[in-house]
Amino acid sequence: MPQINVNGIDLFYNTRGSGEPLLLLAGFACDHTYWSLVVPALAARYQLILVDNRGMGRSSDPDRPYSIRQMADDAAALLDHLNIPKAHVAGHSMGGQIAQELALSRPELVQSLLLVATWSKGDGPLRHTIEVLGDLPRHVPPELYYKVVYPWIFTDAFYAVPDQVDDLIQLALAYPYQPSNQGHYHQSRAILKSDTSDRLHAIQAPTLVLIGRDDILTPIKHSEQLVQGIPNAELVVLDRSGHGLLIESPEAVSSAILTFLTTLEKRLAVKTAATQTKSALADS
Repeated sequence: MPQINVNGIDLFYNTRGSGEPLLLLAGFACDHTYWSLVVPALAARYQLILVDNRGMGRSSDPDRPYSIRQMADDAAALLDHLNIPKAHVAGHSMGGQIAQELALSRPELVQSLLLVATWSKGDGPLRHTIEVLGDLPRHVPPELYYKVVYPWIFTDAFYAVPDQVDDLIQLALAYPYQPSNQGHYHQSRAILKSDTSDRLHAIQAPTLVLIGRDDILTPIKHSEQLVQGIPNAELVVLDRSGHGLLIESPEAVSSAILTFLTTLEKRLAVKTAATQTKSALADS
């Protein structure tokens, strides 16, 4: 699997599918595999670029402070390395923070923005939860960590399926690329220091904001704030979904993303055709 050296770290990435490029950015304490259940549907239409953010998976996890902007710079360096001049950019949770920073710092790289269960500025409960989750792995074994975290991520309906959460915990424990304590800590502090709320108006990319109606970690109000702040943004709320909607509702997530991107492509085709017609009339 490929790695590149960027900004002083080794950054792991993978690609799937073909078509227009779509960069997928994972959230706090997750690597690229968190997108696995939506990958097949998206890869049928797009070239997916999946990346492990610094601190997670097979990327380096230096024991020094990170920032969301730094992780956005890592993503930009990867697109530059792959000679991708423009990509659709999707980010879940912390990945959505990274996507916002990428759209602000390198707008020429971002064709559209897909913000999934994320926020511009965390409120008190969110900030407190992220701070605790960043510290927790230093003090409890991994199985207990997941038992504490998952009620924030999944809905009652998900828990109601017999053995589903226990099976997911065992799958997480068996994963060979376990996140380090320092990776947890430094990613959590990067989240706490990030705030795009006073810069959202500068994001020019067409934007989909996607949220689960039953998300208790990042309630709908955070998504509404994004839509109010970003000039060209629309909100889609998925029923029976929580913060872990990539796992709990992968079909609904991929359908919402594909619908948005397909509509965007049609609008662009109409605009291009109109421009060409206008140019032809001017030349005649």
